[in-house]
Amino acid sequence: MSDTALPTRNAEHDPSWLHRNRQSIAPWLFLAPGVLFFMFYVIIPVFQSFYISTFDWNGLGEMSQQGTQVGLANYVELMDDRKFHTSLLNNLKWLVLYLLAIPAGLFISLFLNQTVRGIRLYKSLFFFPFVISQVVVGLVFTWFYDPKFGLLNVALGWFGIDAINVLGDPALATYGVILAGLWPQTAYCMILYLTGLNAVDPEQVEAARLDGAKGARMLWHVIIPQLKPATFIAFVVTIIGALRSFDLISIMTNGGPFGSTRVLSFYMFEKSLGEYGLRMGYGAAIAVVLFLIMLVFIAYFLWSMYQEEKGR
Repeated sequence: MSDTALPTRNAEHDPSWLHRNRQSIAPWLFLAPGVLFFMFYVIIPVFQSFYISTFDWNGLGEMSQQGTQVGLANYVELMDDRKFHTSLLNNLKWLVLYLLAIPAGLFISLFLNQTVRGIRLYKSLFFFPFVISQVVVGLVFTWFYDPKFGLLNVALGWFGIDAINVLGDPALATYGVILAGLWPQTAYCMILYLTGLNAVDPEQVEAARLDGAKGARMLWHVIIPQLKPATFIAFVVTIIGALRSFDLISIMTNGGPFGSTRVLSFYMFEKSLGEYGLRMGYGAAIAVVLFLIMLVFIAYFLWSMYQEEKGR
């Protein structure tokens, strides 16, 4: 009895490992450029900042030759630095007051989400602050606050109130700069909520009306829950924007008067690259503190997203 030949596998029709796993590999190939970019321009510089913060170095020449390793001495010095304390307090003020842009953007979007005559013009006017440069915003508000010809003091004069030098008063300057920052930030939140309102389920709104809900009850129990994704993004962007505020302060006050408007990012610039600074290690320590503060909020938001996705 002759042996029966076993069927042999044709190498031409045998799919390779790459061919069999192309569906799982494709997403990683698309993500690879972004991941590499993020690693080289974000992750690695973060660790470099930690390393530089352990040196006393003026930024000139090689750090290994011109710098002196001081360990955590820069962080210890921060604890007794009054300018650092002022900057940190101002960042907290920015963080709290900047969040006003979220409810302001929500109510403006509710007003603009109507079909009335001229609504496109109104949308353009409210959208305008978002598209102009922060430098322009800073200049506009500097002129607005000017004690001689500024529109603010002109309006106060109509009511017999003396002129106020907002940017020249250490007690008012920080709040004046924050108000300038709220103008474009409110416009951004408005855009997010306008997009979210387009996704609101009209059937839920109609059902709520049949149940007698209207006004504030309709907004709180029906509209706002459906705007949760827009609110989440608005919170993340607003908090990060408040913590990294720099350009408006540089344009409007340059940290003054008497350093009363400094924030951590501006103080970091002063210490690292300012005219009387050139303390790269100390500036890196300030940057690390600012990064850790941001990391707390970012980790919280990422954890919230994970919990929400997990619960679905």
